[in-house]
Amino acid sequence: MLPFTKMQAQGNDFVILNGLTDKLPELTTDFVRAITERRYGIGCDQLLVLHPSEDADAAIQIFNNDGSEAANCGNGLRCVGELLMHQSGKESVSIALADRTVRASRSESGIAVEMGAAVATEQAGAHVDIEIGNAHRVFFEATEEFPEDRNIEIVTGQVADHVYLDIIERGAGRTLACGSGACAATAAIWIVEGHTRPQTIEMPGGEVTVSGSPDNLILEGPVKTIFTGNYNPAKE
Repeated sequence: MLPFTKMQAQGNDFVILNGLTDKLPELTTDFVRAITERRYGIGCDQLLVLHPSEDADAAIQIFNNDGSEAANCGNGLRCVGELLMHQSGKESVSIALADRTVRASRSESGIAVEMGAAVATEQAGAHVDIEIGNAHRVFFEATEEFPEDRNIEIVTGQVADHVYLDIIERGAGRTLACGSGACAATAAIWIVEGHTRPQTIEMPGGEVTVSGSPDNLILEGPVKTIFTGNYNPAKE
């Protein structure tokens, strides 16, 4: 049996496997699809797998529910940050991704993660492409075909610093929230408007706050442990 933790942030839900304390199975595409399946498995948007790291409190491997790997996951990082802080008793923890190491800590509204830099790779009339470890296209007008090789964020409204956002994640489809997507949308708004200020990002599953600067965005909001359990990976 395989111990797991189920967590969510703004309805963006995760199954977490802790390779720091537990023996992990082979992370095949079939295994990922089975454990993330909502009717026959545990069910989630992404599977998060923790590994030992020499340079951080943990390294993270992220799988979409179609079995593909993802390079970043802001809401998942906040959930893992809460889990690691709870287990270690630390006030903050570092988490290693393939291209960056981020730091998670507790905040007044929940868990904050310093996400690192967001870089604009293309700016067109209807969209801005943002790279924040993973690729995003932020639409201000949904007048173009959506690419399938990146996450999609659609700004459906904005009142001052309050932004309404819809999400289509590569490898997971429509989700209730996306932390790196909230960061990408904020970075795109900063680029279009020409100045930097905190934004409240409201997604179908709830709100997060994004602040900081393009060199280091800070994603902040509540997370919740839903349940823990043991998964039987054996095939029927």
